[in-house]
Amino acid sequence: MSGIRILRLAAGGDGVGKLDDGRTVFVPRTAPGDLVEPAGLRAHKRFARARLGRLLEPSPDRVEPRCPHYVRDECGGCQLQHVAGPAQREARRGFVGEALRRLARREVADPPLVPAEQEFDYRAKITLAVSADGHRVGLHPYDRAEEVFELEWCHITVPELMELWQVLRRLRPLFPPRLDGLVLRMGREGGRHVLFRTTEGEGEVWGGAAPLHAELRRHNAVATIWWQPAGGAPRAMAGAGEAYPATVFEQVHPAMGDRVRAHALDALGAVEGRRVWDLYAGIGETTAALVRAGASVESVESDRRAVAEAESRGPAARRHAGRVEDVLRELKAPDLVITNPPRTGMDARVSEALERLAPERVVYVSCDPATLARDLGRLPGFRIAEVRAFDLFPQTAHVETVVVLDRAS
Repeated sequence: MSGIRILRLAAGGDGVGKLDDGRTVFVPRTAPGDLVEPAGLRAHKRFARARLGRLLEPSPDRVEPRCPHYVRDECGGCQLQHVAGPAQREARRGFVGEALRRLARREVADPPLVPAEQEFDYRAKITLAVSADGHRVGLHPYDRAEEVFELEWCHITVPELMELWQVLRRLRPLFPPRLDGLVLRMGREGGRHVLFRTTEGEGEVWGGAAPLHAELRRHNAVATIWWQPAGGAPRAMAGAGEAYPATVFEQVHPAMGDRVRAHALDALGAVEGRRVWDLYAGIGETTAALVRAGASVESVESDRRAVAEAESRGPAARRHAGRVEDVLRELKAPDLVITNPPRTGMDARVSEALERLAPERVVYVSCDPATLARDLGRLPGFRIAEVRAFDLFPQTAHVETVVVLDRAS
């Protein structure tokens, strides 16, 4: 077989080329323009998958990855560190446009993309796995979720968390037994948090948080320590300066998350005196902005801890704790809707309600182009007024999208 020229990147980050028989082949860790010799070819009826065997001719857009784990351990946390920033951003624009054209059957161009101010050192939260034998704490290699390599330093995570991790690694004997995973998070107030998840049940109590907290203080690595037993809620065990659980959803990239929210609110238009739904409302930041702008807001969020936090922060709004599809009948018909579902998108019952009630405008904030496209396919009564992508996750194949939908006349 002659070399394969990589033509573009597919959603997920794999390079796309053509075999001699015309079948499409997907090759991870390649860049558009690379000429590669594939290895481990796995042929299917209409396509094939392969690994990068040998790089015969590098693309002008290929760069040396900054993170040693990316090559040495084939880290799956990033998919595109080998691709130059401008080419990454162009690819992410294409992921959105291709999904909307192919899956939603909407004739749109690849959208403009708002770049991140930082391409590294931006993640305010990282979740680490534990190997089956308990000897390694780190991340999974690409396409091998059953394996874990020991993390030294994640280059897309904020340095304050990685500095905390350097100290924590040396204190592993103080970790709780039967550790299942841990989360490092940087709060907006600047405080650091470490959450230990264990396979211990609710009836057992971990008593080692205080000694661990003391050791962290001794090493000038102050952090609030949380523990979450199997089937239980997270609880602060030492150093708590806030009542707010460390695991309630907050943007991994807060600065860019704020820009997404601001754009979505602006795209909604004038809201004073209007009835607005805020679906998948999280801790209520969007709801608060809408209320302050004079809207009558009904918000829905499934995480009761997030709803409680939203209520404590205010301002007052009609808040519903539950899944959106389960509380639709309790909501008054809206003039405007802003929806920000998880990666799985909206339940079909939510799309059906929007189609039936036909609000003037729906602003859809999405973290997955495929489920966004699926949901737009369920909303034929709306036309796309605007699409804009946001680069929340540089070095990865993930992209955030805001779509403005107007009721078709």
